[in-house]
Amino acid sequence: MQIQTFTGGLFDTNCFFLESHGILIDAPQDCAEWLGSKGLKVKTLLLTHGHIDHVWDAARIKREHGCQVGYHRDGIAMLTEPGFFRKLGFGWDIDPVQADFFIDETPSANLGGLDFQVFLIPGHCPGSLCFYHQPDRIVFGGDVLFAGGVGRWDLPGGNRDVLFDGIQKKLMPLPEDIKVLPGHGPATTIGMEKKTNPYLQGA
Repeated sequence: MQIQTFTGGLFDTNCFFLESHGILIDAPQDCAEWLGSKGLKVKTLLLTHGHIDHVWDAARIKREHGCQVGYHRDGIAMLTEPGFFRKLGFGWDIDPVQADFFIDETPSANLGGLDFQVFLIPGHCPGSLCFYHQPDRIVFGGDVLFAGGVGRWDLPGGNRDVLFDGIQKKLMPLPEDIKVLPGHGPATTIGMEKKTNPYLQGA
């Protein structure tokens, strides 16, 4: 799988473009300009969750590329209500983006022409999804699991116990060589996080 990575915005948020199928996973600030500069055409935009740093350019990309957008139903308010984040005390408004399809947890889903196993792992954020492409042994993890860390749980809708339970029951049973491409920071593997992630030791 040919994957191009872009990191943008105030929080250095990663997004991933899967060239063979025109699939973009997440849409941070300045992603739209990056796509244009590279001549990349998005057919399907998959959003791991509704936090503003991951969806900043989503509505613009949908307009400019005419792509289909998918996310979990629990992200509807975050993604469609312009004042949602201001009501929580943050100084940003989102450009609303409607879903063309909703994504549920499932062992097999055809998303943009690729088959993914989808894990619903809230705790960092309601409706937080991880996309596992078994043939290439890659998990697109959003803000669930990082190299040496996990997603923060202190934002509205967060829950530490729910997050840790989801990581332990759904991600940690995967083979150790599975690569994790997270929403922030460098790539890692399931095995590396089992052995070294301080949040998961003894959990």
